[in-house]
Amino acid sequence: MLGFDVVDLGPADHPDPGETAPAFTRPLVTDEFWEDRPLSALVDECDGPTILVFTPMTGSFLAKYVWDELTARDWDERAGQVVGLTASTPYEVTRFLEDNDYPFRFFADPSNEVAESYGIAHDLDGMTGISEPRVAFFALDADRTVESAWVATDWPEFPDYDDLEADLGLE
Repeated sequence: MLGFDVVDLGPADHPDPGETAPAFTRPLVTDEFWEDRPLSALVDECDGPTILVFTPMTGSFLAKYVWDELTARDWDERAGQVVGLTASTPYEVTRFLEDNDYPFRFFADPSNEVAESYGIAHDLDGMTGISEPRVAFFALDADRTVESAWVATDWPEFPDYDDLEADLGLE
């Protein structure tokens, strides 16, 4: 017994490998400050791939589970850079980072427009006008070309992290 229903989200209309990931500018949040930053500036700064990780709102067990797993697997040291994106405010993201001591930066997207542009938004519990991103991972090169993508089709759903790491070259 899970204590909750597994919900079929159906297929997503996300960017596939070889396609260009949508551009955006949002507040990039750390546990110390935030500032508006375009995704293109981040991928330009990185020598390796940028792994963009979408999770639901920071207060959700899904977000905490994903970020605990990535921290335990040392993704901050194994990947070019890992950047989160959540449908939470910068204040909520700052509190999430302070409470959990994660070594990652996050884009705050409370309107969930970025997830909409990536084709991975879903309505939250059937509430009109309230949506959040599916759990999703996109590896982007310096031109924002998607090198690898994994997107949940159920709620909740998590990738097989060993397979995902192999696909991302993090072995």
